[in-house]
Amino acid sequence: MIWDELEVGLVKLAANGLFRRRRTLDAPCGPEAVVEGRRVVAFCSNDYLGLANHPALIAAVRDAAGRWGVGSGASHVVSGHLRPHAELEARLAAFVGRDRALYFSTGYMANLAVAPTLLERGDAIFADRLNHASLIDAALLARAEHIRYPHGDLETLARRLEQSQARRKLILTDAVFSMDGDLAPLPELFALAERFDAWLVVDDAHGFGVLGPGGRGSVAHFQLPPSPRLILMGTLGKAAGASGAFVAGDRRVIEWLTQRARPYLFTTASSPVIAAALLASLELIASGSARRAHLRRLIHRLRAGLAGLPWRTWPSPTAIQPVLIGGNDAAARLADHLFERGFWVPAIRPPTVPVGTARLRISLSAAHTEAQIDALLAVLRECAAAPSSPQFLSPAQPGKAATHPALLVGDRPELQGPLPEGAE
Repeated sequence: MIWDELEVGLVKLAANGLFRRRRTLDAPCGPEAVVEGRRVVAFCSNDYLGLANHPALIAAVRDAAGRWGVGSGASHVVSGHLRPHAELEARLAAFVGRDRALYFSTGYMANLAVAPTLLERGDAIFADRLNHASLIDAALLARAEHIRYPHGDLETLARRLEQSQARRKLILTDAVFSMDGDLAPLPELFALAERFDAWLVVDDAHGFGVLGPGGRGSVAHFQLPPSPRLILMGTLGKAAGASGAFVAGDRRVIEWLTQRARPYLFTTASSPVIAAALLASLELIASGSARRAHLRRLIHRLRAGLAGLPWRTWPSPTAIQPVLIGGNDAAARLADHLFERGFWVPAIRPPTVPVGTARLRISLSAAHTEAQIDALLAVLRECAAAPSSPQFLSPAQPGKAATHPALLVGDRPELQGPLPEGAE
């Protein structure tokens, strides 16, 4: 029976250290959380600028609820496109320097909209192997050929673009890779898109609000020129502190998505109060240089403190700081131990990451303090030095984490090192 098969599958997940447990919070999103009666310092959210519980966003929601109500009532193309939605799209387009922007309820929906709407049979998608699940699903939903290249491997990508006979080509990549924290080589990817007449679709979920002048994101950080072939997706549930996402680009691309993208057409529009909150958030992002500078200092402090510990770290210049453990059980045990000591750091395991690369994913926020960073580092040092420390290491390689295959190709030290002080 199918029910028995499901039960066997659940038991197998648990046996392989892959069973995921949801924790219920009894406090707003922030650097400190109350979880199941325990107060912990949270290093697990993507609230990079600490805006999720900001008074300005709360006030905007209260005011908007009084004026616009709570629900939109229909899809954007029927009757659900309220004035806050229109204002948000105009502000987003201006903020990232693109012709137009289209607002979606979630980042997953935004990614599912782009490639399947722009491509058809006879076309080809060229995707980084470590792309986010939503980009993978988008490529699978599109009727185009799905060609994956090793992480950051520009030579392989160029060769596959040259060999392709596809009518239309689209390069698909994260800007900041969500589990590694490294940056895609966007200037080189854009040059390949120009050379082979391809679209370049950039998912800037983890760069928007954090990187670039004024927090305008990874594309601005790399100073890519405006181009009709460049399509930008930005998530609004991370650094922006609320929810939703947008796709920005050439007016013809955005109009085509408005007319044809199924994830946009066939769902109720997001609440207008969220759009109002995001309008307030954009102001805080634009004026948030001090927040971003503090976040960079925290990144440098954490990375310096992790040096010398028995776990491999990535050369990540972003708020995402992975600590590679290797084995699933060892990563889960270390995460549980940290939680018992008052630190919520999630263990990330397959299929989110490749087999053998289970890790802690330390996610930093501008709302964290230096004292909180130091306290986490102290406990990690205790774990590494304790006689029982082998329980926190991969049994296959005690004392040494497995080498992540992503580090073997496409290394770009100039992109992966710390951002210069004062740079945005």
